[in-house]
Amino acid sequence: MAEEPIPEPGSGPISSASNGGRSIEECQSMIQRSLRTPIVKFLREHLEKSGCVLGDKFIKAVHCNKQISGGYVRGEGIMVCSNHMNIQDEVNQVVIHELIHAYDDCRAGNLDWANCAHHACSEIRAGHLSGDCHYKRELLRGYMKLRGHEQDCVRRRVMKSVIANPYCSEAAAKDAMEAVWDICYNDTQPFDRAP
Repeated sequence: MAEEPIPEPGSGPISSASNGGRSIEECQSMIQRSLRTPIVKFLREHLEKSGCVLGDKFIKAVHCNKQISGGYVRGEGIMVCSNHMNIQDEVNQVVIHELIHAYDDCRAGNLDWANCAHHACSEIRAGHLSGDCHYKRELLRGYMKLRGHEQDCVRRRVMKSVIANPYCSEAAAKDAMEAVWDICYNDTQPFDRAP
């Protein structure tokens, strides 16, 4: 999602993997299965309609030393951290989340990942539109709130990601998220509405 020197901002959700995850080969097979899901097909199609052609190696399994599930890097594509993946649903979620970042990067043309507001906006959209904060996922994470869980989850996850950006302090991340919240949360492109 960014040019150097930002190492891995915009990384996907933190993995709950506890058994060392999957091998790169197993994860690559899981990515191939993910590419056949309707939402991934939809996002890839809209990326291409926006003028961004995704090559065969745009989404790849890698071994990650950091506690992240994946990430998007402009010019390189999407990485899925095989050693933090256990099940197909985790891979699907990372791919969807990161494809939304790729879509934002493609359609904006001037997205600056070092800009806290730009980064926060894409994280808000990815958290909201990818299903990362579906109430069942939140229950599995130990969050039991029934009303307002989705927005609370998106805010929590945006903060975690934007704070990891070396250009954004905690205060800057919070200010940026609040400044862009309404417009970015309500921007559901390329969907007609939030899935």
